[in-house]
Order: sequence, then structure tokens, then C-alpha cells
Amino acid sequence: MINTYQTSLAPPPVPPRSRSQPVLIPASLPSRGHNKVLIRFLVGVVVLHLFLSLAGFFYLYYHEHMKMDKQDTFYKPSARMAVQKAEKPNSSGYLQWDTRHSVLRVINYYEQSWLTIPQDGDYYIYSRVTFSKEHSVKPLASQVKLRKHAADKDVKDIMKAYCYLSSTKNPHMCTASQGDVITLEKGNQLGLWVQDLSLVDYEEGATVFGIYKL
Repeated sequence: MINTYQTSLAPPPVPPRSRSQPVLIPASLPSRGHNKVLIRFLVGVVVLHLFLSLAGFFYLYYHEHMKMDKQDTFYKPSARMAVQKAEKPNSSGYLQWDTRHSVLRVINYYEQSWLTIPQDGDYYIYSRVTFSKEHSVKPLASQVKLRKHAADKDVKDIMKAYCYLSSTKNPHMCTASQGDVITLEKGNQLGLWVQDLSLVDYEEGATVFGIYKL
């Protein structure tokens, strides 16, 4: 007899055994002490960078201003005039200047006795006149004269200085010195006047006249 209970179907496959999943162990977080050290380091780097930036800025600022100040000083009008003794003293009483031994910067002189102002502004004016002789009647005096331009006949005194020649001193000399800040305009002219040119000491450095723009 044929066994009708047998079948050709194969039994269902056995499901594979599940493999155990690996257990993930979380990495340990950095400690608080480590974080503080890192933060301090970063803050130090930022502060150092800021300090170097500020130092560089102030260095460049100071260096640039020093350079500009030197340029401004070089181009500011100024003069230091050395007196010279004229072969034939004029009767006007104005001292004449020896341009070979004088210093002129951005300033011109006119007719050997006048200095012409090139720019409007405040100027420091100074003079030193040494007298080796006294006058029989008048006191020994020096005066800085101002006129608005070369053709102006109206001349006014803007500074005066006196000295007394004591007869007890030997040698008999005295010096009249003065200095002041005066506001001047372009084209103004300045001259130094004494009542008698023969009374002046013409030795080097004894008698000078100068101006400087502030």
C-alpha cells in the first residue's frame, strides 16, 4: 500500500540564533578641573592677543605723531639773526643782520634789517642787545618795531627793553633782553632798533634777534 501520510515538503528551517548585541560603554566626560584649565588658557590667549594689538596700535600712533611733529617743527617759520656791524652805520638805528651766520627757515629778510612774516599766527619774539657804551642823555634801550608791510610808513613799537650801564663795572657793559608772544599777519615786518648803533657790542653772541612760530 502507498503511504499517503508521507509528504515531500521539507521541514521549515530553524531560525538562526540571535547574536548578542555589543554593549556600548559611554566615554567618560572630562573632569571639571580639565575644563577650567582649558578655559583659562583660551582666556589668556585672547587677553595676550588684545594686549599685543593695543601695544602695536599705540606704537604706530606714537611713531606717526613723532614723525609729524618733527616735520611740523622743520617747516615752521623761525629765524635767529646774528648782528653785523655796518661799515657806514645808518642813522635809522635799525640793526643789520649777518645772513651768513644767521638761521632763516621759511622767513625772508628785507633790506638787511627787516624780517618778513610768511604766515598768520602767534610768534614768540626775542632779542638780546648788549651795550658796551652808555649814552650821554638817553637810557640804553632796544625796541622791536612792527610795520604791516614793506611800504607802510606807520611803524609801531611792540616790545621794549632797557638796561643800565654801571660806571663801576669793568668792562662797562649791560644787556637788554626781552621776549613775548605776538600775533602777526602774513606780510608783517619786524626790525630791532636802538637809539645809537655805535653803543652796541658786536661780538659774536652778544646781540641777537629771533622769532619762532608757535
